[in-house]
Amino acid sequence: MIDVDTGSFFAIVAVAALAALIVVWIPRPYAPPVVVLELVFGIVIGPEVLGIAESDDFIDFFASLGLGMLFFFAGYEIDFDRIRGKPMTLGALGWLMTLALAYGIGGLLAAAGVVVSLLYTGSAMATTAIGTLIPILRDGGELRTRFGTYLLAAGAAAEFGPILLVTLVLSTTHPAHEALILAAFVVLAIALALVVVQAARLGFGALERTIEASNQLAIRITVLLVFGLLALTSQLGLDILLGGFVAGMIARAALHGRELAQFESKVTAVGFGFLIPFFFVESGLTFDLDALGSASALGKLFLFFGLFLVVRGTPALLLYRGIMGLRERWALAFFCATELPLVVAITTLATEAGHMHSSTAAGLVGAAILSTLVYPFVGLALRRADRGEAVGTA
Repeated sequence: MIDVDTGSFFAIVAVAALAALIVVWIPRPYAPPVVVLELVFGIVIGPEVLGIAESDDFIDFFASLGLGMLFFFAGYEIDFDRIRGKPMTLGALGWLMTLALAYGIGGLLAAAGVVVSLLYTGSAMATTAIGTLIPILRDGGELRTRFGTYLLAAGAAAEFGPILLVTLVLSTTHPAHEALILAAFVVLAIALALVVVQAARLGFGALERTIEASNQLAIRITVLLVFGLLALTSQLGLDILLGGFVAGMIARAALHGRELAQFESKVTAVGFGFLIPFFFVESGLTFDLDALGSASALGKLFLFFGLFLVVRGTPALLLYRGIMGLRERWALAFFCATELPLVVAITTLATEAGHMHSSTAAGLVGAAILSTLVYPFVGLALRRADRGEAVGTA
């Protein structure tokens, strides 16, 4: 029998519902991302504040599934037909520039004794929370715009690149061995993608007919795909982030040109309505608030909050000069500097391996929370101003 802390489980479900309710109450231009409220409420009900709930193996299992689903949506929203060519090229170049800046700054911080490892600190700074941004972009009407295309490409590079870093470097002491396992996973994923795409092409009529039926064939197949790849990556010793991300890309390829609004609505309900909140609330439950209470950690929080914009915003301002105006580039910079899930994942790995002080981990996660709360609002405000100016001059 599994020992289930039903009180903690219910508390997580309750605060997830409360977070969604608060976001609905607040007018859209001012409403914070629901994931930020979930994380903050997790801290509040956690052991270091109210002590109402705490994480256990059962909750951690659901949180892992939620993380996998979050990266499924990150992979699903990447339509390579839209972002191939210049958007993807600039996104990849931007992330390489980010990595150079992040490791350079991380090296200076390590030399000054501020952090332990430039590798872990730099890797945490070189990310973009595209999975977290997707619902914000969708609600703001940016997902299908030209600007959204370039942002998706930049975010894809800054999420897939760090996932590979986590898989090949940060979570292993045998990179060559992990590289061989990753190569085997890629072969299996390509073979699976070909099978799924062909099966979807032949059986699309059945998927469409049953989208509102009780058997929910399309949703069950999607859940099988996601959890199957999560299990595969886990068994191979790879990070489950990779499994969720690849599952999303396979689902997008299988539905290419035949996206169903009902399908996306139902998958979103499973992910954002149930599983994904567990990841963010549990991240709050396990957040080291005591470590953040020191002057050192608070200083690092605001330091990293600014450095996120430096390392992710600089490429946006420099590489897109011939494509976007200054205001658009600043909006892109603020969106790209929004970080959270991978920061949590990387700091967890670093502290467990002894390569990061708890104050640094708390500062990075705190800065990531703040970036998710502030930077998307600045980006959206810049985009609204840019559209208003364009309408005024038309």
